[in-house]
Amino acid sequence: MSLSYEFLFPALWLSWGAYWLISSRQVKDFARRETRASRLSHIVPLVVAALLLWLPRLPLPVLDVRFLPRTAGAFWVGAAMTAAGLAFAVWARTHLGRNWSGVVTIKVEHELVTSGPYRIVRHPIYTGLLLAFLGSAVAQGQWRGLLAIAWVAVALWRKLRLEETWMLEQFGQRYETYRARATALVPFLL
Repeated sequence: MSLSYEFLFPALWLSWGAYWLISSRQVKDFARRETRASRLSHIVPLVVAALLLWLPRLPLPVLDVRFLPRTAGAFWVGAAMTAAGLAFAVWARTHLGRNWSGVVTIKVEHELVTSGPYRIVRHPIYTGLLLAFLGSAVAQGQWRGLLAIAWVAVALWRKLRLEETWMLEQFGQRYETYRARATALVPFLL
């Protein structure tokens, strides 16, 4: 199982990252863009979360303690969650098309996308990433995985709130109506 963890999860995440990088080249120009400091406030926690999950050992041994027993079932449930989360994020990214940006922006001729995965939640890329991190943490089974999820949640929630503010400014009542019918991250809950 450890070899599967060592190779399967990096393969899933690297495949997702390669798609993300390649597809980032076909986007609209931006009309407004968040500052570098703002961007770092959600990038740094994501990097910390990734390090928590993938470093072989941490300086705080208590974080390496298991919260789940090492079983094939937990591993494969985590793998399925990770794959599903990354696939959901890719579906959302594909659906956004040229409106996507890794940085909080308003694009030139920005469109309000409310179909596909955006019918389910307003921020499906973040939903997918949270599920993928959760799956990776379940497969790993150590406390540091739960800490990583907390870091990811804080980073994405902060970015989500900034995006919501900008979308309200850009689309006004149309976005307010959309917010009333689609939850932010978790269908029917949040």
